[in-house]
Amino acid sequence: MAHQLSISEQLAHSTVRIETTTAKGEGSGTGFFYQFAEKGDRFIPVIITNKHVIEGATSGRFVLTEKNDKGEPIYGKYHAFLFENFQNQWVPHPNPDIDLCAMPIAPILQQAQQKNQDFFYVSINSSLLLTQEELDDLTLMEDIVMVGYPNGIWDQKNNMPVFRKGITATHPNLDWNGKPEFLIDAACFPGSSGSPVFLFNQGGYSTKSGGMTIGPSRIKLLGALYAGPQHTVSGEIKVIQVPTQNVPIPVSSIPNNLGMVIKAFQLDAFEEYFGKISDET
Repeated sequence: MAHQLSISEQLAHSTVRIETTTAKGEGSGTGFFYQFAEKGDRFIPVIITNKHVIEGATSGRFVLTEKNDKGEPIYGKYHAFLFENFQNQWVPHPNPDIDLCAMPIAPILQQAQQKNQDFFYVSINSSLLLTQEELDDLTLMEDIVMVGYPNGIWDQKNNMPVFRKGITATHPNLDWNGKPEFLIDAACFPGSSGSPVFLFNQGGYSTKSGGMTIGPSRIKLLGALYAGPQHTVSGEIKVIQVPTQNVPIPVSSIPNNLGMVIKAFQLDAFEEYFGKISDET
């Protein structure tokens, strides 16, 4: 972790903008860095995103910021990585109903180091996951921060994401409609898919039992955004002579500022997968 950076700055460097090309055209999404199979100072670094972000991607691209000899990010200096057969670079979550996948990045980092290239990123690990006891002590309405690239928007010059702030709309300890997910109240737009959602309190927070904790900031990974319910409106139709006639009507989808978040414990399935790989090497 880069201690010279604030917590929010470190969160900004935990994400990566993913660009894809499919038969349907170009798209973008959000990924975040995570590490599995930790053994001392060794681990397997990956990027986590949604399966639907990279589905059908014939090629893909993401950008990493370079760092100096002090280990600090060099803003405005970065390198783009291009991949063919992009979808095949990712390991899907073993549960087909869980919209997550992981891309191991150790090989590309090692190849870059051989060319004297080194990059700055902040990797999340299991220490940022809530314990069951901590989950039990959450209130229904907690402050959250989502980091990503809504509608593909980013600071291209500095390779930096966008922060969106909100609250939990359902309790993170409950399974929304029986699924391992919960809702957040935040502006969620295309391109935000795969964004990490953090519980983020600066300076203090209240507990379910009614207590108040004063002290250092609290930062925990709650999960990854994957969808958002929308409502539709009819577009303008200038002339409809017979209202009952079957007439094609344009429909626009409008986000209603709710997001569906896959709970962070679903990352455990990848821990098992990459742990086996680590044991074999």
